[in-house]
Amino acid sequence: MFMGIVLTGDRPTGKLHLGHYAGSLLSRIELQNEHDQYVMIADLQAMTDSNSDLIKNNILEVMKDYISVGLDPNKTTFLLQSAIPELTELTFHYMNLVTLGRLERNPTVKNEIRQKSYENSLPAGFLCYPVSQAADITAFQADLVPVGNDQIPMIEQTNEIVRKFSSSHGSGAIKEVKAILSKTQRLIGIDGQAKASKSLGNAIILSDSSEEIKRKVFDMYTDPNHIHVKDPGEVEGNVVFEYLDAFYGDKEHLEELKIHYKKGGLGDFALKKLLNQVLQDLIAPIREKRESLNDLDMKDILWKGTQKARVVASNTLSKVRKAIGIDFFNL
Repeated sequence: MFMGIVLTGDRPTGKLHLGHYAGSLLSRIELQNEHDQYVMIADLQAMTDSNSDLIKNNILEVMKDYISVGLDPNKTTFLLQSAIPELTELTFHYMNLVTLGRLERNPTVKNEIRQKSYENSLPAGFLCYPVSQAADITAFQADLVPVGNDQIPMIEQTNEIVRKFSSSHGSGAIKEVKAILSKTQRLIGIDGQAKASKSLGNAIILSDSSEEIKRKVFDMYTDPNHIHVKDPGEVEGNVVFEYLDAFYGDKEHLEELKIHYKKGGLGDFALKKLLNQVLQDLIAPIREKRESLNDLDMKDILWKGTQKARVVASNTLSKVRKAIGIDFFNL
């Protein structure tokens, strides 16, 4: 049963990893069966802090990841941000509805500024990322956007822009959106230091070989005080248990393992051996499917989806221009 329009997407700065799979891809597979879903490859947004060659080389890699995990082009519309110029014009119009101070106070932006050490050399395009995201969301008249907790401020700012637009130019052209919280809010990196990230190199990639998966699992951070098998160990903050929580289907057995680990007598090797098998079983069919995909087919799917999406964005832009009063040649 159709329930609304969904917009989601990724920046093409590398192949997708287990953090994407748990945090967004699984929910997209479910959402495509009940909603009109748009999945955007946000190459323009990636250019605020990445080089163009890296982005260009990863667009089709991300498409392969999408198809290999089960996103269906017959149910989901894939689109390339840079091929829809209407999004750029919408961003320009929305820039007049938000202040510099408000952008600087956005918690998500503030956190990423610190992460990227942009305090003294902040690109304007990076600071205006929430405005660009508002344009993406409203262009397709999205009702729902799947996000993690750290992205909630971006949705709030989108709705602020919509309300300001409606107050200044009348309602009807664009609408507010609701956030869908991901079931897995944040998958930590294998080093235990930060969330799994392509740029930090602490993630298990969906196309990793079986050998690479095993290496990364056995390099995972556990409890540094759990030196001997007999020692009691900590489950909280233990990366292996966090991954088992996310991907191991036998929850009853997992609870037994946690109790055993806390009491002592369960070694890290045994846990990592189990996790390795769980992830091998998960990723092997994804990798096999991915290897069967070719660039021409991926490009064709993306092209067709982008053309469909552009029609929708163009219609929204026409409404926005009319509401503002800049449709001079249509008078």
